Amino acid sequence: MASVFTHAAVAAAITFAARPVGNPWRFYAVAAFCAVAPDLDVVGFQFGVEYGDMLGHRGLSHSLVAAATLGAIFTWAMFRGEVWTAAERTRALVVLALCTASHGALDALTNGGMGIAFFAPLENSRYFFPWRPIQVSPIGIAAFFSQWGLAVLRSEIVVVWLPCAGACGLLALLRRRG
Repeated sequence: MASVFTHAAVAAAITFAARPVGNPWRFYAVAAFCAVAPDLDVVGFQFGVEYGDMLGHRGLSHSLVAAATLGAIFTWAMFRGEVWTAAERTRALVVLALCTASHGALDALTNGGMGIAFFAPLENSRYFFPWRPIQVSPIGIAAFFSQWGLAVLRSEIVVVWLPCAGACGLLALLRRRG
């Protein structure tokens, strides 16, 4: 998996690009949570769920169906009191679903694990992208604070953080001019 920091950073970039509706800081927080939520599947290890099971790590929780579902649930639950147009509600749902889906996409760029079950629950085949430049992150906080964790951060800064920062900077410039 990519690190939790990088999942949240990508969600921030997606949200920035989409111009959040309502309270921007609240929206950024919900988007960041959606982007890291798929990794809650590691709790299954404590209950005997195997890595390669549909409910295992990088299984159903990393799928496109789960991304759309989580986006819809959070749009409804977190923002139901907001006075939004149908277009704003749809935009919020799409942004939150994209933030959630970005998790699986980033994980498919890593050099470890069993791949991502993008199409669960329809099928549990696991996929990686052909280009896998991100060092896979260790599972667990203690292991992250090691040489391995530093290697993960280095690869993520180059492959994810710098392009996201560049895209957001360019977008901010274009918005100022427009």
